[in-house]
Amino acid sequence: MIQIRPVSDLRNKFPEIEKIVNSGKPVYLTKNGYGSMVVISLEEYARLTDNIEIKLDEADYQSSITEERLSHDNVFTNVRNTIYKK
Repeated sequence: MIQIRPVSDLRNKFPEIEKIVNSGKPVYLTKNGYGSMVVISLEEYARLTDNIEIKLDEADYQSSITEERLSHDNVFTNVRNTIYKK
């Protein structure tokens, strides 16, 4: 079940929020009835971002060993072709 809580619960019911987050579920926080933020565990954050960090490191390395540079249009054409299998 999705956990939606007022942002005040982060202060007033921290142990309860922490227990939910540590069980692997995100907690969506609202402020004045509108979505404000999402709280996730460090493990979940790492799972979401580690691959991105690795790919950015690979791109940095690749750019350091070559003089080749691609235009914005070339990059996005290649990405679209990969996504749509052209």
